[in-house]
Amino acid sequence: MNRNASKKLRIGIVGAGGIVRQRHLPGLMALPNVQVVAVCNARTETAQSIAKEFHIPEVMNDWAEMLDRPDLDIIWIGTPPYLHAPITISALEAGKHVFCQARMAMNLREGREMLTAAQARPQLVTMLCPPPHGLRGGKFFQKLLHDGYVGEPWHFRLCAVNSQFSDPLAPVHFRQRRELSGLNILTVGIYAEVLQRWIGSPRRVHAQMKVCVPKREGYVVHVPDVVQVFGHWPNGLAGLLEWSGVAQFAPDETLTIYGRDGTLVYNFTRDEILGGRRGDKELRSLTIPPELETTWTVEKDFIDAVVKGGRPEPSFETGVQYLEFTEAVNLSARGGHAVELPLP
Repeated sequence: MNRNASKKLRIGIVGAGGIVRQRHLPGLMALPNVQVVAVCNARTETAQSIAKEFHIPEVMNDWAEMLDRPDLDIIWIGTPPYLHAPITISALEAGKHVFCQARMAMNLREGREMLTAAQARPQLVTMLCPPPHGLRGGKFFQKLLHDGYVGEPWHFRLCAVNSQFSDPLAPVHFRQRRELSGLNILTVGIYAEVLQRWIGSPRRVHAQMKVCVPKREGYVVHVPDVVQVFGHWPNGLAGLLEWSGVAQFAPDETLTIYGRDGTLVYNFTRDEILGGRRGDKELRSLTIPPELETTWTVEKDFIDAVVKGGRPEPSFETGVQYLEFTEAVNLSARGGHAVELPLP
């Protein structure tokens, strides 16, 4: 994209939740070539508070009106998933670059529609928000696997359990509302994306789910509190995965890969890598080399792609892949049978 170097990219924010406030806005404000000029949020008072905190000049009440503004270059979406597809597609049709919060969409169909809209406009940059899980040491973990630290990988176990929703008297969270979150459950999509990057996409999954607290303040909950999956990944790698939002006194969230010659563990809670090889007495902490350590540069990566050209990750293609996993898990649990991937 050729631009006058002195002209700033003008951004409109739609949806001003926690991650927008804590990560995206500080990241954008640190860049010299952007200007956040408008913010829109379901709760006007929240938008006004954020506008005051970050010196955003205008608060808007209608995201559709924001998309009609010819002075905006970028739409930055921070809403729940139910609005991701309509805002993204409308923004692309209006000629705007789009950054979209994860999870990508309500379901695979919507994700594919977003991807189609982006592919029809290759001059526009699109990007999804990446998960911070495994960000710090992910490159080193992948290198260890690639270099044969565990030998031939045989099987792995993902434990992603926590107590976020363990209080049965707590009100329903937006992530537990299917009309807002669609088929997204807990951190299933997040870890699907991480695994996709580190070990590839699964070939087959078999899942079961459970709603442990079926009613919260009169609201009937359909989004599960527990998900358990076993499946097969490339090269015969077997996986056992468990998610829970109702696990009191939960252990750290970890990925453990067992191979012919050793074991590797990524502790997501502590951002620490442990390893041990045949003959060792126990697992030991592995130091992440500084040159392989990654920090959060999401906002800069997206803006650089808009200015210089490029396809930043996670792309919409990546999002559709993890939505396939989410969809397959839901299909398997509802049907009580294994589901083959990729989905038609």
